[in-house]
Amino acid sequence: MGIYEELQARGLIAQVTDEEVIRELINNGKATFYIGFDPTADSLHVGHFMALCLMKRLQMAGNKPIALIGGGTAMIGDPSGRSDMRQMMTPETIQHNCDCFKEQMSKFIDFSDGKALMVNNADWLMDLNYIDVLREVGAHFSVNRMLTAECYKQRMEKGLSFLEFNYMIMQSYDFYALYQKYGCNLQFGGDDQWSNMLGGTELIRRKLGKDASAMTITLLLNSEGKKMGKTQSGAVWLDPNKTSPFEFYQYWRNVADADVLKCIRMLTFLPLEEIDKMDAWEGSQLNQAKEILAFELTKLVHGEEEAVKAQESARALFSSGAAANMPTAEFGAEDFVDGSIDILTMLLKSGLVPSKSEARRAVEQGGVAVDGEKVTDIKKTFAAGEIPEEGLVLRRGKKNFRKVVVK
Repeated sequence: MGIYEELQARGLIAQVTDEEVIRELINNGKATFYIGFDPTADSLHVGHFMALCLMKRLQMAGNKPIALIGGGTAMIGDPSGRSDMRQMMTPETIQHNCDCFKEQMSKFIDFSDGKALMVNNADWLMDLNYIDVLREVGAHFSVNRMLTAECYKQRMEKGLSFLEFNYMIMQSYDFYALYQKYGCNLQFGGDDQWSNMLGGTELIRRKLGKDASAMTITLLLNSEGKKMGKTQSGAVWLDPNKTSPFEFYQYWRNVADADVLKCIRMLTFLPLEEIDKMDAWEGSQLNQAKEILAFELTKLVHGEEEAVKAQESARALFSSGAAANMPTAEFGAEDFVDGSIDILTMLLKSGLVPSKSEARRAVEQGGVAVDGEKVTDIKKTFAAGEIPEEGLVLRRGKKNFRKVVVK
């Protein structure tokens, strides 16, 4: 089985152009491919996970990845999947985020000895002359066709700024620049990027002629990657300072029964033969599958030692209601009013809920407990002296915990 057939078997390919050309390229290690990452935060999150795993798989098969950091396109903002315009970031913030991305990506991709590249589209986009762009690039785009693109539909309802309208042209220019500078002959992305990617393919063919056609191809990732990365409390980050290894493990340990085998197939590097045997698993066996998923992905991101710790802590948590390595929320004197803190504030400041209204709802619905005792009174308070030195265990729902300690 070639790497292309493996990607199909793992459910990673949703749509392609020039399939036979793509198959020949990547199965023979001839692809120089790119995936773009807009640096909208100082950490990657699990929504990027599928792309990173795909880059690793293809590099292991002899292909050359280009991680494109969108330092230039981030100045505009991608309208895809959004109902409002992104907040503008300063060049300093964008550069800081780019630096953080490179450090995290290095855990997945081998950048040594030219085996992979990391480039920033600010290097070419920021120097473009507006008139030149209109003449040399804009002439190849139909406004009528652009307005039918999926990436614009949601924004069209509330108003699409001219700034955001240019995003497709900028992303298309990226592929054109990468093709010329680095011989990039393949691009990957999620389904919401399909129109943008086709724009890049078409731009190369129009500007460089039909001879370039065979080398300007596009592969579409399964849209599952876009569904990952969000919980009720916010994003699940790859940075351990934002999402601890324990929390990361718990996120994957808590996936739905219907999704666990799909995630194992798409995201882990376990042999397909081993995964195929799991297809018949049901009931309690699915909990075992969730442990396998959580352990493998935590090991990939945080290393085997942290994965072992997280697994041991999770098992201890479910068996005894406490765990040495569970995430800790530290409270200081400033968090107490007249020497006490109420349950809603405790839930909010511990990160178990995103808002006071969510905290109130959780308590009223009977989903909150302290040291194993359910709390149903939203006015319940705890004096600083009532919290033992070793802390207490605050739980929301069945699987979300924090150890609360007083500094």
